[in-house]
Amino acid sequence: MMSMKVLLRLELLLCPSRALCRLRALPFTEVQRMIWRASSCSLTSLRPPLCSLLSPSLAAPAYAYPHPHARLLATKPAKGHGKVSKPKPKQEQQEVEIKKSMTLVELAGAMKRDIDHVYEALLHTSIDVDSLEPDSVLEEKWIKEVVKMSGMKFKWATLTVDRDRENKDVERQPLPDPAVLVSRPPVVTIMGHVDHGKTTLLDSLRKSQLAAMEAGGITQHIGAFLVQLPSGEKITFLDTPGHAAFSAMRARGALVTDIVILVVAADDGVMRQTVESIQHAKKAGVPIIVAVNKCDKKDADPERVKRELLTHGVVCEELGGDVQAIHVSALKGENLLELAEATVTLSEVLELKADPTSLVEGTIIESRTDKGKGPVTTAIVQRGTLRKGCVLVAGATWAKVRFLYDENGRVVSEAGPSVAVEIVGWKELPTAGEEILEVDSEQRAREAVEWRSFQENQEKLQEDKQVIESKQQQHDEAYQKERQATAHLSWRQRKIAMYKANKHLMSSRPSEKAGGADLSLPIIVKGDVDGSVEAIMNILQSYDAAEQCQLDVVHFGVGDVSENDLTLAETFSGVIYGFNVKANKSIQQKASKQGIQIKLHKIIYKLIDDLKDELSNRLPPTVKQSVIGEATVLAAFEVTMGKKKVPVMGCRVKKGELDRKKRFRLVRNTEILWEGSLTSMKHLKNDVQTVKNGMECGLSLDKNVDFQPGDELLCIEDVKVEQKISWDPGF
Repeated sequence: MMSMKVLLRLELLLCPSRALCRLRALPFTEVQRMIWRASSCSLTSLRPPLCSLLSPSLAAPAYAYPHPHARLLATKPAKGHGKVSKPKPKQEQQEVEIKKSMTLVELAGAMKRDIDHVYEALLHTSIDVDSLEPDSVLEEKWIKEVVKMSGMKFKWATLTVDRDRENKDVERQPLPDPAVLVSRPPVVTIMGHVDHGKTTLLDSLRKSQLAAMEAGGITQHIGAFLVQLPSGEKITFLDTPGHAAFSAMRARGALVTDIVILVVAADDGVMRQTVESIQHAKKAGVPIIVAVNKCDKKDADPERVKRELLTHGVVCEELGGDVQAIHVSALKGENLLELAEATVTLSEVLELKADPTSLVEGTIIESRTDKGKGPVTTAIVQRGTLRKGCVLVAGATWAKVRFLYDENGRVVSEAGPSVAVEIVGWKELPTAGEEILEVDSEQRAREAVEWRSFQENQEKLQEDKQVIESKQQQHDEAYQKERQATAHLSWRQRKIAMYKANKHLMSSRPSEKAGGADLSLPIIVKGDVDGSVEAIMNILQSYDAAEQCQLDVVHFGVGDVSENDLTLAETFSGVIYGFNVKANKSIQQKASKQGIQIKLHKIIYKLIDDLKDELSNRLPPTVKQSVIGEATVLAAFEVTMGKKKVPVMGCRVKKGELDRKKRFRLVRNTEILWEGSLTSMKHLKNDVQTVKNGMECGLSLDKNVDFQPGDELLCIEDVKVEQKISWDPGF
């Protein structure tokens, strides 16, 4: 039988068909044992031919006939044993829709990943990740690279917005037919230097106590009023701030005005804001009337004022020019009627007319947020008649007029050309200086606002793209320069150089952080109106002391201090500055509990002074050495102390006093020989703590020094001096 088995094994390998005939002649049990032995011995290649040649019933599992020396275990065959496992279907790649000029946030959303995934993928590229913000625009190649590195495939999204998007913006109407034009009141802006009497002059014309209401008697924002003269003529006056901080407001007032009344104090003359007001008027092409105020004062010199104005291109009639100069006293009400008549006469010469029947056009002078009314704007109507229900567009927002108020807070039904009015009904707060245009319907207003937002986004995307390309170019140049510097090194030397550079960078960071951790002041700015916030932000732009203390504006806005402001202040450890706004009791209590400072001011230069003090308080004090006493060495001798001889200098105090606890400095002919402390100080053989002016003493030093008679000994004290911020806002 053994020879038969060997023969069968060989035939299975060489001629399987002959082996099949022999196997069928053998008993069934013997064939099964051969299959088992073929699988258990070294000839494992025999088992597949055996199983394939025999019927399926012969191919019993190996455990049915175990090895004669194997121990059988009571085990249960595994489920599905003997079944052929199906190959897993290949997982399809996720498809990502991409488009040109995608931001990081948009790409993360398209990939259904968080933004950190995009940042992580970009770390493996040459792009400067530190310069990227969530709304930064990526180039096409970086978008594709991120998708590929994430194991996904991309496809171009179908453009939903056509390149040639229809322009839905609103524009001014063409010039009206002269036949429909009617006369309108002049819009007069009162300009000049701070505290030269502009508000008092307007107060006298209106016969009200407006100046008493202004904080510190200084106009903080534009006031617009309609004044009716005794003769019946109407004039719309704009009172602009004279403070240096409100240059933008003065410029805005000059652009919407017909006539500028330049107020100059007779006792003060032409000042900085006077010159600036003249420049604004000339730039806007507006005629000027000079009101020489405070002529009732003893030191008033109106003629000097006219001569000073001459140097700035304002030639009065008395000096051969065409500019009217009226001598007035706003406080006593002198010559005000003459000033009003001069204004009316000039307006008649200008032939001011407007079309009251067309769609409304105007300009926003000021904007603010009111608790009960919401966004409120002060505007000058330049064309058409504004009524309740009109749909207006200004900048990136629109309004359906709900209420109109005059300067006294009374509701009015309509406002014609040259009338200043408060408008309630804005969806969002528009920016001061924006142009107001009326449209036919709310749908048209939405289309115009959407178009303007689209245009703004396109401009921002273009700017971001340019910034990214610029930074990318700088990054590439720096990278190439770094590669050139290490090009001559081997890869091992290059790695060592990179490691040393990174190690030096990491070791230097903690010291930098420790040195300037507290040298920053995060602030939140809140103002009553948009123009006030604008003025404060313009001042903060002039901040130039960042090397001393960093000034970070975390947030700015219009309205009273809110809980959101407290949250920001707590997050950034900042200070809240409010201008002409309030903080209710609950807000103040919460701020006090959280240790947040809320600083409210009504005068702008006091707010800036407070900010400068806060910046100065953040600076660490400097240590300055101060000389509190001076002495002259009279003699040098030695005294025996135990077994040692100690050199002693005999001195006389000639200025101040010597204190043993302080530091001393020995000087000979401006050369410092020694600086340290004393080991003993004696007066008439007694140990003393201090020696005053005119007294003699014996002193021993903590170090052997070759001192001589005539040397100077200085007693020095370290004095901490508080630093002051170097920022000068200009007032």
